[in-house]
Amino acid sequence: MDIDPGADRSVPPVPPVPPVLIGNSSDVGWKYGKYCDPNNKSKVKCDFCGHISTGGIYRFKKHIVGVDNVVASCKKATPEAKEACKKALEKTVVTKGLKRQHDQDLRDDVHISSSVGEEVCVGSSTSEPNKVGPMDKFVRPIDGKSSKEEALRQLSMNEALFKERVHQASQYVARWVYTHAIPFNALDNDEFKQMCEAIGKFGPGYEPPSQFDLREKLLTEEYARTKSLLDDREAQKIKLGCTIMTDAWTDIKRRSIMNVCMHCSGGTSFLKSKETSDVSHTGEVIFELVDKAIEEVGAQHVMQVCTDNASNNMAAKKLLLEKRPKIFWTSCATHTINLMLQGIGNIKRFKSIVDQAQKVTIFIYAHHKTLAYMRKCTKRRDIVRPGVTRFASNFLTLQSLAEKRDALRGMVVDRAWEEMPIVKTKKGKDATATLMDANFWKGVTLCLKVFEPLVSLLRLVDGDVKPSLAWLYGEMLKAKTKIKEAFGNNEKNYRETIAIIDKKLKGRLDSPLHKTAYLLNPHYTYANKDIFDDSSMTVALMKCAEQYFGEDEISAKKMINEEWLLYENMEGPFKKKLATSWERADYNPVGWWKLYGTEVPLLQKMAMRILSLTSSSSGCERNWSIYEMIHTKRRNRLTTDRLNNMVYIQFNTRMLSKRQRLKDKKKADSLLSTDASEAQGWLFEGGDDYAVVVFRDEEDGDQGVHPASGIPYDVIGEAMGAQEQLQVRRSARVRDLEEEEFESDEEDVLEEDEIEYEDDDEY
Repeated sequence: MDIDPGADRSVPPVPPVPPVLIGNSSDVGWKYGKYCDPNNKSKVKCDFCGHISTGGIYRFKKHIVGVDNVVASCKKATPEAKEACKKALEKTVVTKGLKRQHDQDLRDDVHISSSVGEEVCVGSSTSEPNKVGPMDKFVRPIDGKSSKEEALRQLSMNEALFKERVHQASQYVARWVYTHAIPFNALDNDEFKQMCEAIGKFGPGYEPPSQFDLREKLLTEEYARTKSLLDDREAQKIKLGCTIMTDAWTDIKRRSIMNVCMHCSGGTSFLKSKETSDVSHTGEVIFELVDKAIEEVGAQHVMQVCTDNASNNMAAKKLLLEKRPKIFWTSCATHTINLMLQGIGNIKRFKSIVDQAQKVTIFIYAHHKTLAYMRKCTKRRDIVRPGVTRFASNFLTLQSLAEKRDALRGMVVDRAWEEMPIVKTKKGKDATATLMDANFWKGVTLCLKVFEPLVSLLRLVDGDVKPSLAWLYGEMLKAKTKIKEAFGNNEKNYRETIAIIDKKLKGRLDSPLHKTAYLLNPHYTYANKDIFDDSSMTVALMKCAEQYFGEDEISAKKMINEEWLLYENMEGPFKKKLATSWERADYNPVGWWKLYGTEVPLLQKMAMRILSLTSSSSGCERNWSIYEMIHTKRRNRLTTDRLNNMVYIQFNTRMLSKRQRLKDKKKADSLLSTDASEAQGWLFEGGDDYAVVVFRDEEDGDQGVHPASGIPYDVIGEAMGAQEQLQVRRSARVRDLEEEEFESDEEDVLEEDEIEYEDDDEY
């Protein structure tokens, strides 16, 4: 759609967009009030009675509710408005209380020993500098030279002076951050708060540790402390078994490093890394690394090994099955689902929509004026949402565009947009036409309907919220059904998409172990008893039982011929009314078997161990980003052992923190990323070539091997550095969305009264 400002029009020009008179947050208070003046964020006018509150949105909500005599209450507010604001106020009180308690717990966990008699009172004659504490807000040292009247004068709470002292101390912290390029979010963690508390408790004269101390003694001590925090997972590993995961990574010095992680019902933990620069990543090398890890963990506790589907991993699988026939080897579900999304995204009808959308975002982000105006129209929300992979970024950004459709269409018909010189170029006119094209938005909707079931499944297997093997196969079948429905159940329309899914699924996510986990989850089988009659499921169960029990044929026969029938026919404890908890989507299948499988001990143990397994090795792949943060160009002289210890500490500490956030129900979208490297295709032309994570399917490529050595040519090419030689180099064009300029739609917006010294403009 070409837009010529000078041409005659059949419709009157659209008036300019008036100033936004509501805050940028999703606070419920903005449903009932607005700013009196966009330049004065403290005054909020009530839509019901016209009263002007002068304390921001928090005080305005008190006005709506009428909670106390300090704030004038609204006489015209509806009961719904009062109830909504009351709940918001109560939530704020609870949130603040929890935050205060958490901060106090952090302070209480800091212990600095001191000798008796070393405490110095304020105003004492010792030469040691005075220590500032909480009471310094309200008192001053006694001055013996002051007059009687001055000594007896009542003190006022001098918080301004205390805040000034805090500000002066913060300036030194800020100076360190700015000088050494410390990421701002590095300060937003519990360890930093405890560090400040520990230094404060020590007092003046604290000498920081030397580089030698950090490299040696302190690193060893922290490694031991982190290891002790994982002791509870040892019990889980013994009771329910575990998964060994492995992946390879090449650092900036071209050293090849293989990572080994373990997953149990308590989550993923990093075990070790090994430098393999001097050898090719053949099946024998991977087998030896995995086999050694199994020995260290305990072969009796390892249920499966999970890797991607590369040919060298499949070669290692054959070697492991020869030595340890009872251990399963499965393909990574995250890798497979990403291959599905990649294949579907290459279908012409979907690729054209993604390409159109990328041209729009590239145009907007390429120019300061268009970017600033877009953020104004979307209330400072970016339309590009980086994901952990390129395909996650595609879905999240298309979803973001759909959510902001009206704001973006309103933006391009506004006179301020039309008057920008850059908009009158060919690319500008194309971007405008795309955003006003109804067929484009229909295509975006179809893309989201087709991608969403697989993306939801990706969140399940990649989120580490719960053991995912119990749910993978059943949710995959549901995803295929939803995709067919997105096409109106028209086989001609969905045939190509479903064919791609089935091709990637076969041999990867439909193994006997996957199908047995599906059978052992009553959420699916008891809801549809016909599943038990499927002969392919019965065959899968038999194969899985044979591998699980190994040479113990007596136990295998008893489990299949006696115990399984009780479960299949819902007899014994399985027919109890309380056992219907399987109907809930959030029930725990392992806990269910623990309660109701007491009369079938062999099947109970097998079910609990299988349903506790993960289906993805993505937890091991996350080490890449941690390695890159630790092993920078300025620190590339770290030894492999020291690097291994630092990764062990950082990775496991993060996983423990993540687990705690899940317990506190502070969940985050596992597909969102703070790094924009996987979203470059949405920021400039050719940006997809800069993706860090590349998914390759060897079934679609060359699987040839060297005739003399038997080593696959792709492994030889990797050892020769062929990909690195031909890889597009990261240049200055690669854009990072810094935390101070990028705001994700998924970020929690704090209550505006929770942030001191900030007005409503700050975010």
